Amino acid sequence: MRFENVQAVPIILIICFLSEIVSRVEFTNIKCISHDLEFAEVEYCYLKSVNRSYKYASMKTKLYKTPINDATVNLAVFKRMSGYKPFLYNVTVDGCKFLKHKKSYPVANYLYSLFGSHSNMNHSCPYDHDIIVDKLTTDFLNSQVTKVLPFPEGDYLLKTKWFVYGILRVSINVYITLS
Repeated sequence: MRFENVQAVPIILIICFLSEIVSRVEFTNIKCISHDLEFAEVEYCYLKSVNRSYKYASMKTKLYKTPINDATVNLAVFKRMSGYKPFLYNVTVDGCKFLKHKKSYPVANYLYSLFGSHSNMNHSCPYDHDIIVDKLTTDFLNSQVTKVLPFPEGDYLLKTKWFVYGILRVSINVYITLS
């Protein structure tokens, strides 16, 4: 009986377990732009690096004309390939209807899941308060982007445009690297 092949099996299994690909999300930039300062103003929008492994994004938009009963959101994902090119998703949803019936909009629901639990946008219209995304960590995004729906490695841009009463009010661009 030859034992050479029997001994090779555990070594091959160990190599397979050790070579499992583990993706990691890292914020590279965030840009928030208020297009109508009389309606809404981005009070703060930043990335904070606490240490090498703990980073988070936070933003706050002050709303000056409330209540808001009509909001539309365009969410688009771009991948960097000789410039940023559209990648996989570009959806526009009625924000008020979406927040009432999230399961009716699976793509928008997935994109909302990337930040929704760290935000105060957890109810349907009307909105009569400022909009806040607080301490959205890379660890949280890592579980959503790599376990829920795996993405290939690369540089990505999540571009959002927020329309209220049919007028573009705020744009938020979040840049991440998936390695």
